[in-house]
Amino acid sequence: MSLNSIFQYFVPKDKKFFPLFEQAGANLIEMARLLQESVNSNDLERRKEISKKLEDFEHVGDEITHRIHLELGKNFITPFDREDIHSLASSLDDVADFIHGASNRIELYKVEKPTEPMKELTDLILEATEHVAKALFELKDLKNIRNITDSCVRINSVENKADYIFDKAVADLFEFETDAISLIKQKEVLSAMEDATDKCEDVANVLESILVKNA
Repeated sequence: MSLNSIFQYFVPKDKKFFPLFEQAGANLIEMARLLQESVNSNDLERRKEISKKLEDFEHVGDEITHRIHLELGKNFITPFDREDIHSLASSLDDVADFIHGASNRIELYKVEKPTEPMKELTDLILEATEHVAKALFELKDLKNIRNITDSCVRINSVENKADYIFDKAVADLFEFETDAISLIKQKEVLSAMEDATDKCEDVANVLESILVKNA
């Protein structure tokens, strides 16, 4: 048993890291909901508003990540390995970056009519972030390993579905899209969306590492 693990028996439940991780999870859900609303809206002005809101939420995510790193620097005793806290914070920040990135690309490339695969991918991003948030909420009580493991399995399943939708959408673009510029724009948006689900899987991998070390 590590020195850090021994100390955990003598300190009160963490009141810094877990609330921050829960905030990060809730922030990701809000971002995913906004992205979903954006691709399902035909109102270009509303989509501009959503894009601005997503940027604000992405800044909130950056601030949460910064606060987690500050706490790491200030606290000798942490609820689990320092490198895992760092990895978890970084992977959550990556999810936020790619959700924001997808919205940015839609706006910058003037994608007026988001495609069905884009809508399907945003549904999956929302589903993945909900599972991420659920697992983060359970993290403060590592006795509920089964619940966290279940969320991780579901995140992996969502990521596999997203891979399939992305690959099929890109294949269809190369087969049916005759406008090369439109093809590139759509592929870039789809890629950012699929990357967001990849980053959710990275979160799941970190969580599984934490479970293995603390079981």
